[in-house]
Amino acid sequence: MTVYGFHASHEQVPPADLLAAVVRAEDAGFTAAMCSDHFSPWSVRQGESGFAWSWLGAALQATDQVPFGVVNAPGQRYHPAIVAQAIGSLAAMFPGRFWAALGSGEASNEHITGGRWPRKDVRNARLLECVDIIRALLRGEEVSHDGLVTVDRARLWTLPETVPPLVGAACSEATARLCAQWADGLITVNAPRERLRRIVDAYRSAGGAGRLHLQVHLSWAADLGTAQELAHDQWRTNVHGPPASWDLDSAELFDNVSEHVSLDRVAESVNISDDLGRHTAWLQEYADLGFDAVMLHHVGKEQSTFIDAFGAKVLPQLDVTRPPAAVAEGVR
Repeated sequence: MTVYGFHASHEQVPPADLLAAVVRAEDAGFTAAMCSDHFSPWSVRQGESGFAWSWLGAALQATDQVPFGVVNAPGQRYHPAIVAQAIGSLAAMFPGRFWAALGSGEASNEHITGGRWPRKDVRNARLLECVDIIRALLRGEEVSHDGLVTVDRARLWTLPETVPPLVGAACSEATARLCAQWADGLITVNAPRERLRRIVDAYRSAGGAGRLHLQVHLSWAADLGTAQELAHDQWRTNVHGPPASWDLDSAELFDNVSEHVSLDRVAESVNISDDLGRHTAWLQEYADLGFDAVMLHHVGKEQSTFIDAFGAKVLPQLDVTRPPAAVAEGVR
């Protein structure tokens, strides 16, 4: 059965409010949680970007059983040894409750170091180097490496008893096939059903194993007009697929290129409805596609009403289950 979790959007909600929201979500019946690791929001209107790693420590402590994941891009803004240390420390403190998804990143977050933004093929190669480095460090090995990233005699002195899953982040079939080479699972974002089916098939047919995760963008309000207005205001900057989503490098630029995006275009990537039954049906469709974990991201800044309504009216209609411990997911 499929796990339904809460996505914490650091780009939109202050970290203290997100902490209260994820506690409320666990109480309401959400059985998992995740967040992305951004330095910049997608829009000036979103207006936030808390530090994911410090928030994760607080959130894991504040909740009782909910497992957490984070989507991170090692190699430019973060040295892979630092990512490995962060993963290892959280997994050591909260065994079985943490996983990390690794991707090649977006310029809006990574340009801050002043380095040039590499081509996608170079970023993919860099990610593979980082994955190997992170895995070796989490196994307790001393690592030296000279390549697209450099490591000099790094060793983690604090290690988890079991290495947590390292999941591949993919928004295309090509990237899903690449993730199949190394990942303990896959995470993607909602898209038209046939495209999602192709991404899943690309990962599985290339030998990809582990759990399939989906982050679903949705907008719900008591009336349709409010749900539409909220989605258009907060998420119209997020309709641009690769390479624009990879290469635009500021919230202001995302706002500029999204000025004339229509509501219909937003509705292609956000599930918008005032009907909780319609949202329930959409979520069941994702489970039917084979996703093991569906993470719900309400694109509004205020989360409490959404959490309460979906906890009371949507989750009870779904086959909600608590996920297995991350240590049982068959990491490599």
